[in-house]
Amino acid sequence: MIFAAREGARGSAVTWWAILSGLILLLSLATPVFAQGGGAQPDLKRADELVKSGRAAEAYDLLAPFEDRLSGNVEYDYLLGIAALDSNKSDRATLAFERVLAVNPNFAGARLDMARAYFQLGDISRAKAEFDAVLSQDPPAQAREIIARYTAAIEAAEKAKLRTIRFYAEYTLGRDNNVNNSTSQSQINVPALGNLPFNLSATNLKTKDSFNSYSAGGEYTRQFTPKFGAFVGADLRKRINFTQDTFDNESRDMRGGISLGEASNQFRLTANAGRYDLDNRPSRKADGLGGEWRYALDPATQLNAFSQYSRSRFTSAATQVNSFNQVTSGVGGLRIFADGKAAIFGSYFLGKERDTEGALGGRADGTKSFDGMRLGGQYTLHDNFDLFSFVSNQRGNYGRINAAFLTVRRDETTDFVLGGNWRFAKDWTLRPQFLESRNTSNIPLYGYKRAEYSVTVRRDFSF
Repeated sequence: MIFAAREGARGSAVTWWAILSGLILLLSLATPVFAQGGGAQPDLKRADELVKSGRAAEAYDLLAPFEDRLSGNVEYDYLLGIAALDSNKSDRATLAFERVLAVNPNFAGARLDMARAYFQLGDISRAKAEFDAVLSQDPPAQAREIIARYTAAIEAAEKAKLRTIRFYAEYTLGRDNNVNNSTSQSQINVPALGNLPFNLSATNLKTKDSFNSYSAGGEYTRQFTPKFGAFVGADLRKRINFTQDTFDNESRDMRGGISLGEASNQFRLTANAGRYDLDNRPSRKADGLGGEWRYALDPATQLNAFSQYSRSRFTSAATQVNSFNQVTSGVGGLRIFADGKAAIFGSYFLGKERDTEGALGGRADGTKSFDGMRLGGQYTLHDNFDLFSFVSNQRGNYGRINAAFLTVRRDETTDFVLGGNWRFAKDWTLRPQFLESRNTSNIPLYGYKRAEYSVTVRRDFSF
């Protein structure tokens, strides 16, 4: 019974050198370094000629090094925005056009190009607002024709989005040096028994194995109005170890909910339910309700806040004492850099797990309070290959003295992931990945280290 609580205490971690090296790599890749051009000035006439001759990318490369020094100069900013827009750097274009409109709000040409940039970014609501603002200024016939074409394209895009169906299927092959998330200590001293040593069984010791896993899922969405939609989805995952079949597992999850608001300012309410099997037997059931608010400050910056309530119930007589109810809340953000090639994201969360009082009086360590963070990023090395990495850390403090170890349990879990996505064909992705984890605890039974290497192939389907 002492060892039954370990299943609910899984986590992962990483050595700090790995954390620092991964983050330094991502941050260095995500930070564009531009030459300042000394005291020279950009050749605006040459840049204008390049744009008009269809060589916008060359014009952007000519102008971009001077952005820190010349931002606020309307002529420069407008030309930079046009060059960025015509070379598929729409996020950079919106920043330049914003500076132009801050100085001259009635610059109809800049507002029209801002609308085009938002359209390219998929921010339909802002694109429509900018097009309407241009129309209110009674633009010439040529501008009206451009707006009419974009309006027709927006209407077609919105109709196409009314119903979407997406599916995926994945296969993973990997090697895990700790498939059961267990300690490597074969002998544990139990303070309640005068520090009498106990030898752990093989199932409670760190065990390595190769594995393969299968995953599939999908989601159906229906947009009833531009500001109201609904969705339903499901996922199935099964992991099979080559030799340690005691730790084979399977999860089945379903979800459904509604969305309120447009993409740039949206609230999602989700209900979910799932089941987790271990060694081909039911182990845990869970259900919950959650809400998330997403807000785009600009095309390159998104903020979010979230909260979720869930119930987890263990099904066997030996583990049902570990059942709990959990509340988690947090905030996060995403920032895009380097002309859309790089992104950094992060979040902070906190919560509480309340053990449910059952026939056995609740779990051994009682209620758990926790908080943590996640920080990571992604960088596009090539048109069809992205590098990604993230680190997460969670600290947990329990509310009851463990009767066997005569102390209040304290855990800290850290994960580090490094990998890549290679889109080698349409709708196909190959993802190599490395995971390193560590769970430290003042009760040695719960401390462990883990490293996993895997390669996943994925196929996406859209209808």
